[in-house]
Amino acid sequence: MTDVRAVQQFYGRWARYYDLIASVPLVDSWRRRAVDALALQAGDVAVEMGCGTGANLPLLRERVGPTGRVIGVDLTPGMLSEARRRVDRAGWSNVHLCLGDATCPPITPGVDAVLGTFVVGLFGDPASVIDEWLDLVDPGGRLAVLEAGSTDRWVLKPLNLAFRAFTRLSAPSNRGAVQSPAVTLDGRIRSAADRIDARTTGTIQNTLGLGFVHLWAGRRV
Repeated sequence: MTDVRAVQQFYGRWARYYDLIASVPLVDSWRRRAVDALALQAGDVAVEMGCGTGANLPLLRERVGPTGRVIGVDLTPGMLSEARRRVDRAGWSNVHLCLGDATCPPITPGVDAVLGTFVVGLFGDPASVIDEWLDLVDPGGRLAVLEAGSTDRWVLKPLNLAFRAFTRLSAPSNRGAVQSPAVTLDGRIRSAADRIDARTTGTIQNTLGLGFVHLWAGRRV
């Protein structure tokens, strides 16, 4: 189960600095790959779950154009405040933000695409969350998930030790944890990936960032 208060407090503290990470060229290229995988068209309705400070909103809005709609959902008020400043500065009337839990998003079914970047690892039951997201998408619409996890490349596996240390330091809450946060994260990523494979067609999986970043995307059957 996700510790909602811990997530809100953790990301609330980092809200003002989150864009510094999101704007790093390599990270930016991963986010662009995820948005491209949605194959959005002008006039589409796209939802981002866990939109954070809104780093992906310009990319989504660019794809759907002024006739489309972008909806950002996030659990943390501080993150949404930063995202609202971004939207207000740009003057986008077709980008909407709402405070909500991505595990049970306050969104009406019938959207064209759903995006989640670096958020699936927070969920206690990622497979059911993927189901929730896909149920919002019209048949033929697309889902894309970008997540960071341990690498499977044997040459780089020694670096997993550093990744585990980073995960332990960056996890919103370790209280009550019975195993390494990195092991938990990898299990959640596998669960989400399996459900995406089961419920989408034309599914793609790309490995980025020396195998530490994974992108899955598919079209809802």
